[in-house]
Amino acid sequence: MPRSVRHRLEYLVFQTLVCVVDCLSPRATVWLAESLAWLIHCILPRKLTRYKVARDNIRLAFGDKYSEEEIDQLVYRMWVHLFRTVAEIVQSVRKLHIHSYRQAIHFADFTRTNEAVCSGRRVIMLGGHFGNWEIGTTLLGMWGFPMGVVARELDNPYLHEWFRRFREMTGHRLMMKSGGYDDMNALLRKGGNLGMLCDQDAGPRGLFVDFFGHPASTFKSIALLALEYDALIIVGYSIRRPDNYDESPWVKFEVGCEALIDPRTINSNDPVGEITRQYTAALERAICKAPEQYFWVHRRWKSEPKVRQRALPQRLAG
Repeated sequence: MPRSVRHRLEYLVFQTLVCVVDCLSPRATVWLAESLAWLIHCILPRKLTRYKVARDNIRLAFGDKYSEEEIDQLVYRMWVHLFRTVAEIVQSVRKLHIHSYRQAIHFADFTRTNEAVCSGRRVIMLGGHFGNWEIGTTLLGMWGFPMGVVARELDNPYLHEWFRRFREMTGHRLMMKSGGYDDMNALLRKGGNLGMLCDQDAGPRGLFVDFFGHPASTFKSIALLALEYDALIIVGYSIRRPDNYDESPWVKFEVGCEALIDPRTINSNDPVGEITRQYTAALERAICKAPEQYFWVHRRWKSEPKVRQRALPQRLAG
């Protein structure tokens, strides 16, 4: 099948699902997410669902904190969360707006975020594949705080265009992760702000900092940009709270600031490494609030630091 035809068929299926999901009640949305999660977790071959990757990542992160049965349940709830997140993104176009967000959002320690965005300085908003990472970005756009949102370009151009419109409907600008460093520089140089995820593997040439006690390859670019443009770094999160349909007609989220990092206060011989360690540790703390809402199938520890080997002294010829 030609790629263009396949892309159109994929987009047709996607738009059909969007129409169905957008009509669902909160209870029906949860039922659908749980059903799809059960299908992936219990029916499909586990090689296809990267079950071992998720299980090993959870064990690596938490050690003996969870039993095998608890880890299995955590992986299942991760899938429920991911399906609910996709549904919430679709439904938020209609349900989350400037007149309704207070019914859906509980703010936890948001004072530092308000002070940062009102400081007049550039801001880099960081999150991870955790919670509903689109909610916080949408809120800032609704409040008149546009950002350059950094994301990977999707293979399907029609799906990519749908998500571009979604992210830009509140005033943001979508920027491509691949080859977009010059665009990020240009935006910050003009006084703009950035929003990005900070938990992708940066490959063997990345900066290795501890994430849940194990070295993880992390991009240096965030710290370098913050230092060059004197930008405040906000590590934020948006996690789903327990369902209470009597209290709210939609999902309730807790939106908070886990850390505010000011490059002016960094007192270290290695400021890039210190900033990177601080925001990685902040993301780790946020994930511990709701570990089932993290994307554990992502191979965060894929790259391993190179071990420098000392040169063995050569024996002198006798």
